[in-house]
Amino acid sequence: MGRLSQFHWRVLSYSRLTSAFQPLTTTLNRLPSHLAGDRKMSATALIVIDAQESFRHRPYFREDDLARYVERQQALVDGAATSGLPVVQIFHVEDEGPFAEASGLVTTLRPLRIAPAATFLKRRHSALVGSGFDVWLVANGIRRLIISGIRTEQCCETTTRHASDLGYAVDYVGEATLTFAMVDAAGRMWSPAELRARTELVLAGRFARIATVEQALAAQPDKLAA
Repeated sequence: MGRLSQFHWRVLSYSRLTSAFQPLTTTLNRLPSHLAGDRKMSATALIVIDAQESFRHRPYFREDDLARYVERQQALVDGAATSGLPVVQIFHVEDEGPFAEASGLVTTLRPLRIAPAATFLKRRHSALVGSGFDVWLVANGIRRLIISGIRTEQCCETTTRHASDLGYAVDYVGEATLTFAMVDAAGRMWSPAELRARTELVLAGRFARIATVEQALAAQPDKLAA
């Protein structure tokens, strides 16, 4: 991979300590040759987390916000492709149920159209744990992440916090995320809009820049703090 910056050595060191599935060197060896070490690739990557058909088969799934989400997510994906930014697709997998690969539902949520530069499977809330995604970021010199996908306050928020702690600059595009109503221990119903507002509140300035689709696509990586 050539000489690595101090930043990337820090990320690699963290990966060696936290990988729960395979050694770092094994992961690197398994990266497709057209993905590993491409120094011409943009330093920014769009991450689409868990935008998969599996969710339609969860009891809490509702289509109330689906059309809004799909429009914003597709605009972000198309804009990234036009700008030459790599799009990375993350799928969540489990052993059984609608998130099992055998279910046939671990596929892109309809009607989204995504042609990813790389795809990774995860089993944890953070896309950076045990998936090989962290290694791909280092191998391709990525320094800034644009976060989108499902669910707003769960895997999207967790990945944002994790990436920030590793030193990445992060744009959290709340309007290109989707979630579903939740009921807390006191019996209060939290709407998707309230969950998004809460997530953006706790992430803003501390873990990420909260951005619209247009702001995320227009940002210059060298002007963002790592």
